[in-house]
Amino acid sequence: MKRGHTLLTIAVATAVVAAVPVYALAEDADPKPKPEAEAAETYADYSLMNQKHAGSVVGVDTGDVVTQWAWKPLADGSEIQWGDPKDGWPPKGGEHFEKDGDWVHMTGYYDHENDGFNKQEVTEESIGDANCENMKPLETDGRQRYAKWEIPSEGYCLRAKGTITVEANGAVVNFEHEQRWSPPRPCENRHLGQQTCIVQHETWWDDNQHDFEKVLERDQFIARGLGMAFRIDATFPKDWHAEMKDHRAYT
Repeated sequence: MKRGHTLLTIAVATAVVAAVPVYALAEDADPKPKPEAEAAETYADYSLMNQKHAGSVVGVDTGDVVTQWAWKPLADGSEIQWGDPKDGWPPKGGEHFEKDGDWVHMTGYYDHENDGFNKQEVTEESIGDANCENMKPLETDGRQRYAKWEIPSEGYCLRAKGTITVEANGAVVNFEHEQRWSPPRPCENRHLGQQTCIVQHETWWDDNQHDFEKVLERDQFIARGLGMAFRIDATFPKDWHAEMKDHRAYT
């Protein structure tokens, strides 16, 4: 799940609590209870970003663990870490996400090896339909709009351009990120069976130690109540497929 430089990792970035109808009686009302509207599902219900939760992901072809992810809630949001446990845990990097209003924002990358933070600064953002058509510009404050907080019933597309500054050495990486988010739909893997997922189709370009070029394209299925990487179908730079095998809360 790494993109190039060891200081820069991109994951892409929650347990569902079944909505319980709340009943109340109004004055002089029919005594039969009337359910209130159910609360909208959120990105946190699928990604588990607000919980101490981790998952192991195995290759479809080999069955070997290829990566592990873990959310760590913070006072100002959440950090997610990705890495191969064979390389040691926790990994040297992480990504910072925060909820603000209607959006989940991505702000940058932790560099734990150098006790630093590689800030991401978005300069252009736009939003459109599920096919990335009818794109309209969005005002930006530098943070990337990563996903809508409430899960919509229709798909949508987000594009962001900007820079990532490596605190340890001052290097500046230019990037572009396109995400096509699909509404909830049935999904399945061989280890955890049938679930409900939102799907992120993402494409990433950067000039991290090379000319500006595409470096990643994949679908990530995020399962309600199970978390990230329920299934990954990558098509670039090579075909690669993986599935979550297990997930767990931790303390």
